[in-house]
Amino acid sequence: MNRSAGVSNERLRVPALLKRHGWNATSFQILEPGFRYWFDGDDALGEACVGYVDTGSAWVAAGSPVAPPERFAEVSARFAAAAVAAGRRVSFFATEQRFHDAAQWSSLRVGDQPIWSPADWAGVVSGSRSLREQLRRAQAKGVTVRSPALAELEPGHPTRIDLEGLIARWLASRQIAPMGFLVHVDPFTFCDQRRYFIAERDGRAIGLLCAIPIYARPGWFFEDFLRDPSAPNGTVELLIDAGMRAAATERIPYVTLGLVPLSGEIGPWLRAARRWGRTLYDFDGLRAFKAKLKPRA
Repeated sequence: MNRSAGVSNERLRVPALLKRHGWNATSFQILEPGFRYWFDGDDALGEACVGYVDTGSAWVAAGSPVAPPERFAEVSARFAAAAVAAGRRVSFFATEQRFHDAAQWSSLRVGDQPIWSPADWAGVVSGSRSLREQLRRAQAKGVTVRSPALAELEPGHPTRIDLEGLIARWLASRQIAPMGFLVHVDPFTFCDQRRYFIAERDGRAIGLLCAIPIYARPGWFFEDFLRDPSAPNGTVELLIDAGMRAAATERIPYVTLGLVPLSGEIGPWLRAARRWGRTLYDFDGLRAFKAKLKPRA
């Protein structure tokens, strides 16, 4: 049985599937605003889900189908057929190698996704003088990091209001507007499933790290790390340090900071796009920042 429906009717069915099959780093993001859901099968057969955005000419899926890997080929073919029936093209964005191996679709490498083992993080810090210096700078300027209570994230709470102001200031400082798909900043969806780390100075939020779960790996994706334009140097590094140490304490084996677009072994057309887009987006700077954090791979 195939069904396609909007967020309002179907969204609450998705978390249970994610907890069973959400292996892709971006899988949790399909719970955020703007996504539609296409379902295949039922609980007896092993229900599957694809979270996607309808651009008007295509259904663009966010990551692999939320399904057992042995069903990737079948589910993706059915999803494509449903898209064609609706007059749309189809593509899967931000997949990983196991989807390509299972579904045998043609693919295009669009960037690198650095990963860390939190158990190794203390060694990363001790082996990096520049990282230790950034952490020291932020601490010397009075920056502290804490994890808020869930109640503090409720609408109207002073902490939530403070964070909403931080988000507004961060967005206003960006050179390009949010693209919406997989980069939409909405850290308060399904708050009880996320982990939050707030950087504060003089009682005011100047930075935020929001980690979302990768249930089936298991792991954390450091999805949002926001910095107030006035925050001291080292604030983001201090947030990442707190997140990595919390992950290590909870024995989380896998952390990623997400895709570095147009990085690594990409084709000539994408290399050209990287050159043309440097005035709008600092691809090299983002890669250099993540590289200095010494990812495992």
